[in-house]
Amino acid sequence: MRKISVRVYGVLRDQEGRVLVSDEKIRGELFTKFPGGGLEFGEGTRDCLVRELKEELNLKVQVEEHIYTTDFFQRSAFNQAHQILSIYYKLTALEPLSIDLAKKPFTFSDAAYASYEQTQQMESFRLVSWEEFSPTMMSLPIDKIVATLLKSTS
Repeated sequence: MRKISVRVYGVLRDQEGRVLVSDEKIRGELFTKFPGGGLEFGEGTRDCLVRELKEELNLKVQVEEHIYTTDFFQRSAFNQAHQILSIYYKLTALEPLSIDLAKKPFTFSDAAYASYEQTQQMESFRLVSWEEFSPTMMSLPIDKIVATLLKSTS
């Protein structure tokens, strides 16, 4: 069965201009991407993003302006029968980040390693300086487009 999966992602920059990224290991593959996730039935895109950031980072955010929506066909990297439609918004944190942030890419906690065998995924978050942030560091095609837009407009 072919399906369209709607994904909603946020671009969050801290007071120093650093960009929040998620480093993930999913089924043995490594990805650097923007934080966010899948839209659930009965949920608006902004509500989805607020929920995802609360679940993943225990962070209250305000969803600001829309940045980009996929305008081309993109097959899912995880299920070839799915098409991805991704929506990106600028975010503002309403409180300080309270989780431990990684200093280097793909630095996962002991708890993440312990659950990986069962879930086949783990993630860590880090802040990347604006100078270091680039489209090439992002793994997914749509994230690369958004990173290019961000760098070209700032």
